[in-house]
Amino acid sequence: MKEIIISQNEAGQRVNKFLLKYLNKAPSSFVYKMIRKKNIKLNNKKIEGNEYVYIGDTIQIYMSDETIANFREDVSDTHSTSSKKKIPVEIIYLDENILIADKPTGVLSQKASKDDYSFNEALIDYLLDSGHITTEELRTYRPSVCNRLDRNTSGLILCGVSLTGSQELSRIIREHLLHKYYYTLVRGRLTQKLDSTCYLQKENAKNIVRISDHPWEQGKSEEIHSIFYPVKKNDDYTLVKVELITGKSHQIRAQLKHLGYPVVGDTNYGIPEVNRYFADAYHVKHQLLHCGNIIFKETDGPLSYLGGKEYSAFLPEPFRTIEKDLFR
Repeated sequence: MKEIIISQNEAGQRVNKFLLKYLNKAPSSFVYKMIRKKNIKLNNKKIEGNEYVYIGDTIQIYMSDETIANFREDVSDTHSTSSKKKIPVEIIYLDENILIADKPTGVLSQKASKDDYSFNEALIDYLLDSGHITTEELRTYRPSVCNRLDRNTSGLILCGVSLTGSQELSRIIREHLLHKYYYTLVRGRLTQKLDSTCYLQKENAKNIVRISDHPWEQGKSEEIHSIFYPVKKNDDYTLVKVELITGKSHQIRAQLKHLGYPVVGDTNYGIPEVNRYFADAYHVKHQLLHCGNIIFKETDGPLSYLGGKEYSAFLPEPFRTIEKDLFR
């Protein structure tokens, strides 16, 4: 018999979901059969499978160690600490529930394919190396990025360290209980605050989006809302602070192009001549777009202690040098 004590990283989920992660090579039909036959119990009591588990609960599995081992995949097979491609992780904030880090440009937030090593894997490696999680805990819960940034967008990224943290961060983002501010450099002189609501339509075949002031007559369109604040400006360029109200893919870049202020370095929506100048002068390879500030609104629940707190990440290079050179 195997007895499992539920930890903080595992609490808050249904027992059937926990078991399918723990016995990750077992078919779901087998797990439910073991529940029906009372070979799996919760706190020594018969279960249906839809009960929730909490910290300190115990699950009893009445199987031999050999049988259990046969139905469990080695964590090393599903997560590699990948010394060959470690990504440096700059931690802004960390507690037992959440992690806030500064993602560099050129790094995927999450895997696009099985062999990718994304920022999510880098965060898991950091948590393992620093002792905040164990390989055993990875069998039933994997810390996960909750707000994706495009590969070539840098800045603040949120990760659930515990299951509770992941669930609550997802709720906070979904219910817009978070102020997110980005910084970008645009071509053009923006002189005043610009509060813009537009409509976005995806062109999946080209991996771009289109923007209109009105809903598109054909195809699905989504309403988007951003507020743009000029921070510094000269005759040709403006450093813009963006408050993201909705959060759609390519929203900031495409919306700024639509408004007449294309982002510097943006190969999809920018001006080729401008991009070439900054590539030659500053080795800019990607759009200059950085998530620089996050402010949590007041909220209830396990992460209520974050209410009113602000977290920031400095502009990366070469963005920082360009800002100094343009706005002396």
